Amino acid sequence: MKNPFLKEYSGGKTDIELVSLAKNGDKQALENLILKHQPFIYNVAWKMVRNPSDAEDLTQESLIKVITKLNQFRGESSFRTWSYRIVANHFLVSKRKSSESLFTNFDAMAKGLDQTPDSEMSETEKKENKAFIKEMNYSCMNGMLLCLTREQRLVYILGEMFNADHSIGSEILEISKDNFRQRLSRSRKDLFNFMNNKCGLVNKSNPCRCHKKVKFALDNKIIDSKNLLFNRDEYASFKERIKPDTDEMMDIIDEKYSRLYSNLPYKQDFDKETFLRDIVNNDHIKNLMKLN
Repeated sequence: MKNPFLKEYSGGKTDIELVSLAKNGDKQALENLILKHQPFIYNVAWKMVRNPSDAEDLTQESLIKVITKLNQFRGESSFRTWSYRIVANHFLVSKRKSSESLFTNFDAMAKGLDQTPDSEMSETEKKENKAFIKEMNYSCMNGMLLCLTREQRLVYILGEMFNADHSIGSEILEISKDNFRQRLSRSRKDLFNFMNNKCGLVNKSNPCRCHKKVKFALDNKIIDSKNLLFNRDEYASFKERIKPDTDEMMDIIDEKYSRLYSNLPYKQDFDKETFLRDIVNNDHIKNLMKLN
């Protein structure tokens, strides 16, 4: 699978070359290695835990694990597979972040949606509140991801949102291809079943509509009108960054809900310089890697 996460690193060196230089104390090579892979790691983390600050912590924790084990990399598999395996394992076993407690299962989310009062909007009001309605949509869909188990969530993010094929996904998670396909299928079904029963965007017979929940969300600070979490112009979408051919996807239960997830935001403006500074200037990392 072509690695779609190279935008942050514009140099021509391969992973193997960067790893070799970094092992020999080249600080710039280590920075470039981080730049090359951190957009992928951060955006997986963001979808795993929903909250940007929690995602930054999870990303930094996993990158430090990768770097501290860098001398163990022998090139027997691609660096991408080797390092993402460490990252995936950390995501699965790390202490749960506070933002993961928003919804623990689909029943809890259904109850929350049912208990949220509806407020109708006129067509004019819908146009005036278009940004907030989309934010509500993105927020709700990210909440649905949290209803999956961590393992299901990770499989779905890798296989559906990042378009990792069964070979790559199974290598990262160290499971068989059939097992990866089965877990991805189960995650898709669980999301689809919930959305088909609740979400008006997927099934028009459902009463739940994003615009009806906006007033409650704004009044209760669930949506910060001055600092939207998801619906921001500077963010790309997963479809733009990862899956340009999403409308032609195969093996999907219902491509309508899948397209919705392909439009979730892909964040590019997280504090990359802080990540680099904190990691490469960490005394333990500097001593371990003998950085120049």
